[in-house]
Amino acid sequence: MKNREIAGMFSRIGDALEFKGEMPFKVLAYRKAARVLEDLTEDIEDIWKEGRLTSVPGVGSGIAKKIDEYLKTGKMRKYREAMQGIPDGFLDLLNIQGMGPKTLRLAFDRLGVRSMEDLKRVVEDGSLASLPGMGQKKVDNIRKGLNVFSAEEKRISIGLALEIADEIIAWMKKGDVNRIMAAGSLRRMKETIGDIDILCTAPDGKAIVEHFTNFLGRERILAKGDTKGSIIIKEGYQVDLRVVPDNCFGAALQYFTGSKAHNVKLRTIAREKGLKISEYGVFKGETKIAGKEEEDVYSALGLPWIPPEMREDRGEIELMEMPELVDYSAIKGDLHVHSIYSDGRNSIKEIALRAKAMGYEYIAITDHSKSARYAGGLDEDRLKRQAEEIAKVQEEVGVRILRGSEVDILRDGRLDFDDRVLEDLDIVVAAIHTSSNQDMTDAMVKACSNPHVDIIAHPTGRLISRRQGYPLDISRLIECAASTKTALEINCYYDRLDLSDVNARMARDAGVKISLGSDAHNLGMMNSMRLGVGVARRAWLTPPDVLNTFSLDRLEKWLNERV
Repeated sequence: MKNREIAGMFSRIGDALEFKGEMPFKVLAYRKAARVLEDLTEDIEDIWKEGRLTSVPGVGSGIAKKIDEYLKTGKMRKYREAMQGIPDGFLDLLNIQGMGPKTLRLAFDRLGVRSMEDLKRVVEDGSLASLPGMGQKKVDNIRKGLNVFSAEEKRISIGLALEIADEIIAWMKKGDVNRIMAAGSLRRMKETIGDIDILCTAPDGKAIVEHFTNFLGRERILAKGDTKGSIIIKEGYQVDLRVVPDNCFGAALQYFTGSKAHNVKLRTIAREKGLKISEYGVFKGETKIAGKEEEDVYSALGLPWIPPEMREDRGEIELMEMPELVDYSAIKGDLHVHSIYSDGRNSIKEIALRAKAMGYEYIAITDHSKSARYAGGLDEDRLKRQAEEIAKVQEEVGVRILRGSEVDILRDGRLDFDDRVLEDLDIVVAAIHTSSNQDMTDAMVKACSNPHVDIIAHPTGRLISRRQGYPLDISRLIECAASTKTALEINCYYDRLDLSDVNARMARDAGVKISLGSDAHNLGMMNSMRLGVGVARRAWLTPPDVLNTFSLDRLEKWLNERV
C-alpha cells in the first residue's frame, strides 16, 4: 500500500509551506490529506484504479490530481516545488520539542541553521537565545527536545514497525515459506525498535531471499545471499531476513528475539548445567538436545517458556511460574475514544458499529471538555445533546456506550467541569494537555483525589518522538491512585504508550488498576489497542489488573463502587 508513502509527502509539503510562511489554509489542506491517507484502511491504489479518489472524505479535486500524478509517474510536482530551497532533512527539526516553524525560520535566516548539527551549535554557543521571543528557558527546553529527538531519530515506532512487518510477512507468505515470524525488539513489543528482524524456514533459502528482496516497498537491497537478506524500504528503515533450518527454528527465534541481557543470563544457566546454547540449539557436548521449538529450549534449561515481552532480565528468569499475562483476546472494550462531537472523525454510531465488529461489549465515548477549544471541546449543553444521541445509538446497535468525557485538569488541579456534571457521567477520564515545564504533581494528585475521576489518562504527558512530558512525581501519583482506587491509563497511541511498561508495573505492584484507551480519533486508531496490550504484557499485567478485561457488569460495578 502506498497510503503511508503519499501521506508522508503531503505532511512534508504542509511542513514546507508553513516554514515558508504560506497561508494557514493551504498548510491545513495538506496536513488533512496526510491524516486521511494515514487513517485509510483501503489501498489508495485500488481506489485510484477504480476512479474513486474524490469519494474519499477529505480528498478534493486538487489533492486527487496530485495522487493521480504520483501513482502514474512516481513523482509529484508540488512536492518538488515545496521542497525547493530547503536542505535535505531540515524539516525534521520541526519534530523537536520547542522548535516551531517561526523559530526554525528565524534560526534559518539569521543564524544560518541548515542541519541538526547547526542547531546544536547555536543552542550551545548562546546565539539561539538572542533571537526575538526566545530566552534561556525556551532554549533549555529545545536542548532537552534535542536530546530526546537524537535518541529516537533512527528508531521506528512500534506501531509503524508492526504495520511494516505485517506487510512483509504477508508478502513472504506468497512465496515458498514454511514458518515465519518477526523477532527482535519488535517481538518483545518495545515502544521503539531499530531494524526489523524476520525469521523463517523454507525449502529453498536462496529462492525465498530472492522473493524477499523483490518486496514491492523495497527502496534498495543491502545484502542478498543463500540464507540472509537485507533491504531498505521506502520509509528508509532496514528489514533483515534470516532463513534457518526447520530443526533450529525455535532456538533461532529465542536467540534473535533477545534481549541481550536475557540471553546472557540463559547462557550462564546453560554453562552451569554443562550445556551450550546458541541460535542452532541447546547442546550437551556434541549432541543437540533442543532447538526445533522455542519451548524446548527453555525446558532444556529447566525453565518454563517465558513470554517474549518479559525477556528483559527484570527477574523473569528467576520466576518459578510464569504469570498469565493479559492477552488481546481478553479485551472486552475500549475506555478512551473520541467522536465528531470534539476532534474525532467518526459519528457515535460508526464507533459503536466498529466496537461491535471488534467483539467488544462496551465502548466509552470520552470527547474533550470545554477548555480544549483547539479540539472542539464540549460545554455542558453539547454534552447533554451527546447523551441523547448515545442513548439512541446504544439501543440501535446493541453495544453498551458509556457516556464519558476526557476532562481537562487545569494547572491548579481543578477540573474543567464541576462535580454536578461529572456525577452525571458513566465514566470520567481526566488528563493534562500541556507541554509546560511546570511541575504538575500537585495538580494531578488533586484531580486524582476527586471521587468522580475514574481514570487518569496518559499520566506523564510524554510524546516518545519529541518530548519527555511535564515534570511529575510518578510515585506520588501512583500512591494517590492506590488510596483513591483511581485507575491509571496505558494510552495506546503509538507516540504516547503512557504509562510506560516500567511505570505500569510500578502501578500494578501498588495495587492500582490499569485502563487501556486507544485514544482513537478515527476508526482505524481503535486497532492501536494491541499496542497497549503489548505495554501491559511488558509490565507483567494479568487480566485482573486491567479494567478492559472486565465484563460489562463487573466494570459498571467497579465504576459505581468508586463513587
